[in-house]
Amino acid sequence: MAFATRYRAALSGGVLLLVTALALFAVHSLLAEVRLDHVRAALSALGWGQVAAALLFTAGSYLALTCYDVLALRVIARTVPYRVAALASFTSYTLSHNLGLSLLTGGSARYRIYTAAGLSGGDVARVIANATLTFWSGIAALSGIGLLLWPVPLHLAGVEIGAGVQRAIGVVLLGAIVALVAFAGRRRSVGVFGWRVALPTRRQAVAMILVSACDVGLASAALFVLVPGLAWGGFPAFFVGYALAIVIAAISHAPGGIGVFEAVILLALPQVDRSGLAAALLAYRACYYLLPLVVAAVMMAWREGRRFHAPLDRLATDVAVAGRSVMHTVAPAFIATLVFTGGVMLLVSGALPALPGRLRDLAQVVPLPFVEASHIAASLVGTLLLFLAPGLYRRLDGAFIATRALLAAGVVFSLAKGIDYEEAGVLLALLGVLQWSRGAFYRRTAFTGDLLSPGWLAATGSAILLALWIGLFAFKHVEYRSALWWDFAWRGDASRFLRASLAVSVLAVAMMLRRLLLAPAPPPAAVALTGAALHAALATTDHSDAMLALTGDKRFLVAETGDAFLAYQVQGRTWIAMGDPVGPRAAWPDLMWRLRGLADAAQGRLLFYQIGPEALPVAIDLGFAIVKYGEEARVPLAGFTLAGPAGKPLRHAERRAEKAGAVFEIVPAAAVPALLPALEAVSDEWLAAKGRSEKAFSLGRFDSDYLSRFDCAVVREGERITAFANLWATPNRTELSVDLMRHRDALSYSAMDLLFARLMVWGRDQGYARFSLGLAPLSGLDARRLAPLWAQAANLVYRRGEGLYGFEGLRFYKQKFQPEWTPRYIAANGDLALARGLFDLNRLISGGRGSSAWMADRCDPLPGFPGAAIAT
Repeated sequence: MAFATRYRAALSGGVLLLVTALALFAVHSLLAEVRLDHVRAALSALGWGQVAAALLFTAGSYLALTCYDVLALRVIARTVPYRVAALASFTSYTLSHNLGLSLLTGGSARYRIYTAAGLSGGDVARVIANATLTFWSGIAALSGIGLLLWPVPLHLAGVEIGAGVQRAIGVVLLGAIVALVAFAGRRRSVGVFGWRVALPTRRQAVAMILVSACDVGLASAALFVLVPGLAWGGFPAFFVGYALAIVIAAISHAPGGIGVFEAVILLALPQVDRSGLAAALLAYRACYYLLPLVVAAVMMAWREGRRFHAPLDRLATDVAVAGRSVMHTVAPAFIATLVFTGGVMLLVSGALPALPGRLRDLAQVVPLPFVEASHIAASLVGTLLLFLAPGLYRRLDGAFIATRALLAAGVVFSLAKGIDYEEAGVLLALLGVLQWSRGAFYRRTAFTGDLLSPGWLAATGSAILLALWIGLFAFKHVEYRSALWWDFAWRGDASRFLRASLAVSVLAVAMMLRRLLLAPAPPPAAVALTGAALHAALATTDHSDAMLALTGDKRFLVAETGDAFLAYQVQGRTWIAMGDPVGPRAAWPDLMWRLRGLADAAQGRLLFYQIGPEALPVAIDLGFAIVKYGEEARVPLAGFTLAGPAGKPLRHAERRAEKAGAVFEIVPAAAVPALLPALEAVSDEWLAAKGRSEKAFSLGRFDSDYLSRFDCAVVREGERITAFANLWATPNRTELSVDLMRHRDALSYSAMDLLFARLMVWGRDQGYARFSLGLAPLSGLDARRLAPLWAQAANLVYRRGEGLYGFEGLRFYKQKFQPEWTPRYIAANGDLALARGLFDLNRLISGGRGSSAWMADRCDPLPGFPGAAIAT
């Protein structure tokens, strides 16, 4: 189980490759009697009228797809212009149709476009959910009608599905649709895990079904008109097979449904000529999948290029600027996808035989060895383009330079291996699109194996498997023998395919092994925080948690003036800043903007953890998504007293602790080293009793060097220390707090109350303005019906998760000291960055990559800087 969890992403990629391989094997078996020249002849036999009709139906289908988002926005009561909804729909579906759900999904495209238009991440999730419901409702409605009214003999994998079974399935599907419409008319929303999800009205539900029916019907018609020998009277039966193919391809999650969709269509239409059906499927892929992708990519690249080629665009209206910003965020995905498609084209071309007439012409001017070398080189170029595509998606300048060189080389090799001027023209157009958008690739970072995610590897492996299958299909008539490897001849297409396949396979395996064996790239080098800079920054801070700079597990960004800094750490691809910047407020905006620039240049996401209200304006200026994380309990000390009715519970606890022999004491920092063995025994007992391990980053850990910097509050029972807490105190005496607070398991709550009460009295007498009891996570979040999903989910955990952490009990305990509650926030550059960043934050706090042990030789320990100098 642990193995599956740890390698879940890699296992998912392996499953996708296996599914693709099995699907291609099935297609190969179904086309066992079909030869490549038969498919070419069938493609040539397609009339221009058929192609024009397919393109017309494709345009109608994509127009209907835009209505998915329009209806979904109406359901959740959000209003955006139609052009924004149409752009979100078109870009998301062109990506998801070609790449599937595992990588560069349509959801990310929708997220970028809609959040730029002012929607929240929760709104985007609701739009996606309603659009998905729309799609499946149309599939169910049309499939139910087809199965009920026009059942036909259907054989799948040797199993016959009779007319009675088909009619029964049709009744079930139509019954589900009727129930959906009826339920939608009764209720406006439904509760799911503590928050409300909007439901469509009856009219909206009917509209969703009709829109989806139009989309799926037009999409199926685009394939129907390309299949030879079918009359329109047989369209209902054809649609049932088409719908089944769509459903199985979606469930398989194969990239673009490659192989899976084709296998089901071949099984569902056994009466159609195999060569003609294969040609129709190829033409359908080109019309419905590739052409919209090219249109979207060229449109995005054009807008992306204008962003950098037209400085006067800055004078445009705010609406136009927002539109270009949307294009700027989405364009890299399309350019990367287009380059990936170009790589697939080169691989497929290398698996197919050259045209004899062109080879004869080429033989007059180019020697045979150069042709052989060009054939292998073109296939290798295609393979490298597959691996460079994710670098373009991340805007890496290194990936841009390498891709530009490979595209130019691909043009030459395509001409030299068989005068393939068609693919040379496509590569040249790709090169132009890439060069036009040159300014988009600004990240000056090495192109490392970290970019090759399991999703990209699965898509790349699927593309290579597809090319190998096409080659095996094209040369199925050739008798394979050892001599083929060394057969260099003008008509030696099969030999060239074998050699190119070997070269591609070796290169692909080498790249994947490099990905598996490559050590993770180290985070940026730590910047030393000198004692002078630390003293200057702490002299003006009002927050005692600034002492987290002394834990030794952080990196620092220091202001140019040397009197302020920002503490952060890098975990995975997430840059996590701890709390507010430390130092004069005037230096905060520059520090936060500089950290964002560093994270962006390193292809990372940025998350500010536990910032206060003072830093919120800067986070808003950064354009960050902001969520409330909890509230900090601050006790004003000027009027703090144990006398009076409010102090009665504390006086009672104090008396009980004193009767038990508990004595409170403040130990100066200079005397702490002598107590460390006794303190360590208390700490070990506390960790064992709680079943916990040391944490990092957001709080200190038991470390002799760290604890020796601070005064320490201890509770003794006789000579035996039963509890301790190291003190954080700001030099300007604004705030006093504690970090590590540990006690023996037998210690009563009254002794802890004694420790806090005496600390507050001591802090008041020393002239401190307030005492911080720390954060109560997830408390103070308003979870009304229209509140964001984060607030509703967090409030649910706060109320129902007592067994996991004790959120509500923690706030109740702190409330007895009559504190003032101050909100704390988390800010990230987008809701997706927030969700992913929280996982990395949890790993970091749990002692992950950025823990003290990992950072031991990377951070300046600030020798000779005692915390006692701060506290006193």
